[in-house]
Amino acid sequence: MGDVRTCAHCGAVFEPRREHARFCSAACRIAWNSERLGDPSVGPNALVWSVSAMSDMARQLARVSACDGPEAFLVIGEMVWWVTLVDATLVRYHTDAYDRVRAGYPLARRRQIDGTLGGLRFVRNRMSRDTGCADFVLPAGGPVTAWTWRPVAAPPLAALRPRGRAWELSRYQDYQSQLAGRTVEETFGAAEAFLKRAADAASVTEDARERHYAGT
Repeated sequence: MGDVRTCAHCGAVFEPRREHARFCSAACRIAWNSERLGDPSVGPNALVWSVSAMSDMARQLARVSACDGPEAFLVIGEMVWWVTLVDATLVRYHTDAYDRVRAGYPLARRRQIDGTLGGLRFVRNRMSRDTGCADFVLPAGGPVTAWTWRPVAAPPLAALRPRGRAWELSRYQDYQSQLAGRTVEETFGAAEAFLKRAADAASVTEDARERHYAGT
């Protein structure tokens, strides 16, 4: 049997089609979000501060020098963490805005964005707490943003359930196709640009909902 989860709204057991899925249907997702409109833990506030933190970390990364050594790997790891956190927040709580912005890109660009985010999730799940992304990034002269992601061996998957194994293999393939050989700056730049657009769209949607409920 594949992985199963319990719907966060109605309690029904379902097989998730997306990695971050929490609801058995769109109706349950909409109902859950409506009931919690204005809750800071799932509303726009959480998204605003996480996007702000991601942008702050991007600026810090641009200032890190190659001579900083281990600190550079830790900063790259922090950027991976914030990008994947913003992505997960959007996918879980602002799915409509996320999908709408994503659908606005040409197919090739959409696949690149999906692959980049999937590859970063692979890094997030496997980077070291103590050394950050040291196992994934190839240092070079010049700015840290010019360092490249190194190709890595496929991870052991036997201990995972079938759906989890498929997701992790997909993330590994995304890493190899969209990160390996590319610079840190190129990767984070593409991810940050998309996530900021999706966050802006989510904020507009939330503002419209608040005006609607305020007028009822």
